This record gives sequence, C-alpha cells and structure tokens, in this order.
Amino acid sequence: MTAIVWFRRDLRLRDNPAWADATRAHQRVVPLFVIDPRLWRPGERRTTQLVAHLAALDAGLGEWDGRLCVRHGAPAEVVRSEVRRLGADAVYVNDDYSPYAVARDAAVAGDVPLERFPGVAIHGPDEVMTAAGTPPKVFTPYHRRWAELSWGLWPDAGSASVSSDPGDGLRAETAPPTLIGGEAAAVSRLAEFLDRVDDYHEVRNRPDLDATSHLSSDLHFGTLDARRVRHEVGGSSKGRSAYVRQLAWRDFYLQVMYHNPSSVGRELRPEYSGIAWINDAEDIDAWKAGRTGYPIVDAGMRQLAGEGFVHNRVRMIVASFLVKDLLVDWRIGERWFRRHLIDGDVAQNVGNWQWVAGTGTDAAPYFRVFNPVSQGRKFDPAGDYVRRYVPELAELGAAGIHAPWELGPLELAAAGIELGDTYPEPIVDHAVARERVLRVYAAAKESAG
Repeated sequence: MTAIVWFRRDLRLRDNPAWADATRAHQRVVPLFVIDPRLWRPGERRTTQLVAHLAALDAGLGEWDGRLCVRHGAPAEVVRSEVRRLGADAVYVNDDYSPYAVARDAAVAGDVPLERFPGVAIHGPDEVMTAAGTPPKVFTPYHRRWAELSWGLWPDAGSASVSSDPGDGLRAETAPPTLIGGEAAAVSRLAEFLDRVDDYHEVRNRPDLDATSHLSSDLHFGTLDARRVRHEVGGSSKGRSAYVRQLAWRDFYLQVMYHNPSSVGRELRPEYSGIAWINDAEDIDAWKAGRTGYPIVDAGMRQLAGEGFVHNRVRMIVASFLVKDLLVDWRIGERWFRRHLIDGDVAQNVGNWQWVAGTGTDAAPYFRVFNPVSQGRKFDPAGDYVRRYVPELAELGAAGIHAPWELGPLELAAAGIELGDTYPEPIVDHAVARERVLRVYAAAKESAG
C-alpha cells in the first residue's frame, strides 16, 4: 500500500497529522512537494526562504532513508500524474484555507482520494462558530469560543518505508535565506522565545527591543506547528496568555478568509467600497522607498526592504500612514507587503490591512488614524529603532528624532541633516491628512446609505 504525503504549508515531520497518519496506515510513503511556476519567483526573499526549508525537510527525510520528491508544474496535474505513476491509494494533506489553496485542492479532489487534516490551524475555520452556527465576525467573541475548545498535540509518525526518489529536485538559490531553514532551527527559535515570553505583554509593541517571537515565518511555512507553539508557551503568565491570544488571531483571520474568499480584493464592509482613493504615484513610491519624511514610517519600510520583516506595531503604523494619511487603496499596500514579507501569509496580511483600513473585521469605527510621531515617541522612546534603519538621523536625540522638522536649523546642522536634502521634508501634514481622510470615509459611508 502506497500513500503520497503532499507537503504544502507544513514543512516538518514532527507534529504533522497528515504525515503521522500516512506513515501509520501505509507500508510505503512518498513525500511530495509541487512547485507551482505561477507562484515561484526565483531571487525573491520568500522563495529563498522556502528553498532553505525544503532542503532541510529533504535532509530530515534522510533519517527515514528517504528523499523529498520535488515536482514542477500545475499542482492538480502533477498530483494526478503521481497518483497514477505510483499506484497510490491516497494522498494525505493538511488543509490550507486561502482562495488559491481551496481552488487548488478542489481541482485535485475530484480525481484523487484526499485524506485531509487541519494541520495548519489550531482550530479549523468550521470549528469556532456562534450559537447560531455561523462564523464569528468579531475577534473577541471568536477568541472566547476558541479558547474553550479542546485540542491536543498531533500523534507521532508510524514506521512506513519512505521513497528515496528526489523527483525533479530543487533549483538552487544564490542568496542566503533570512532564517536558517527547517524545523530544527524553528524549534530553536521557539526555545529562545520561551526565555523571554513572560514579558511579552509589556514589551511586544516595542520595535526597538528584541521582544517578539520571530516565529511568524515558521508558522507560515509550517516548520513549526501552531498547536506545539501553544502547548510550549502555555498560559502561566500574562505574557504567555498574550502570545497565545496572537495565535487565536491567526486562526481568526484564516477563518475570515475561508468564509469570505472575496476579501482578498474586496472590502469586508461594503459601505466602504466607494472610498475616493487618491493613489498618488509619487506618494506610493516615497512610501515604498522609506522616504516619506516621517522617521518611524521610513524605518519600517526600510526594514521591510532590507529584511523581509517588519515589527507588528510598525506594520500598523506604516499601513495606517499609507491608507489614512496618503489616501492610498489598502490593496496596493497589501500586495507590496505580501510580495516582500517572508511571512507573507494571505489571510493574515489581508486581515490586518483591512483592519487598519477600517474596512474589515475591526469593531472600532473608521476614524482610528495612527499619528506617526506620537506612535514613534511612545513605542520607540529613545529612537533606537529609527537610528537602526534611518542612519542619516542617527545623531538626533530622542526629543527630535521622530519629528526632525520641529528642530531648529542649528540643531539639524549639528546632526548633519538638511531637510529636503539629506532627509526629506514630510510629504504630508498629518493633521491635515487626518481631517481629509475622515471626510472621505464619511462621504463613502453616507453614499452607500
């Protein structure tokens, strides 16, 4: 009896329900990964990271005297072909919930016996429901029900023999990955976070500190199982409970997208579908390049370009600035983030961008507009985060680094800064922009009736 385990966003052998069940139920297992040319972008940071994880998974299968079989092509066609070639009895998968993944799996399921498991989420999108049997639309009641549901760790793998056919093999990436690839490295990152998680609730919004988990990419690629992370973190302190709440947010956005697949490109709140976006090309380019004249915004965008990662608090600040200060369509920012983030998960990215834009699941009204200066001063109080990514401002003190235009010419000259030359003037007046966006949103809502 032969089974195929089709790896997707579950690039690990431990805590993998599809792998565990297949290796217990079958004599022979073929581990398969399909590279879809439509999604494969050589040289991009996320592709480089994926290759590192796949290479590590292939090495891990060596302990089973096996190899990862890599095929290139349209997934539905490749999987059907492999089932016929191998005479496989079943294909084991851990479900994914993006519109792309749902359509891909539907195309396969009609011809291939799929054994499906919820190994990407802690609780799948049909598990957490309201009393009326509908998916919750607001996070707080969702989280209450999510926390009450029972769950456990996935079982251990069985003793099947594993195929040693490498298939088409991996195409080498010339650049090094952002993170060391594979589940062993991911487990090490989790262990490192556990040493500081108890303070998470107090410092998680501080981009100047090493206070977050750095596990978002591992959760995206599945080198770590979300249930294992929840188990290891536990809830014995406020910091641990606060982090587990973030795992609930992850499941929440997975279920929001699963039940609202059009939200990838359409407002969840239709009353804001008629917002009169400006979408000024020069403003968008300045935002992408980290040249807006607002230091905390520029630091975040430069971190994104240089590292493929942005601290979560800063993600909210830069997103709010694009959407609310510059009146740029949230979809433009969402696509830019998704392209450059190594943890660029569709459900999380879309959910958070719509949250910031006020068009999504947020229970608060649309008039939340982050002030980039006060946000910088509150969460980067000494300016260390800005100095790291905007070195031309490094000589400024904490009092002026988040608003250098407020300083006098002598203070700026002493720090080697000439506004408009070595560092840009603000491209928009935040106070004016705030009043403008409130008018535009109100008009869209009124027009929608």
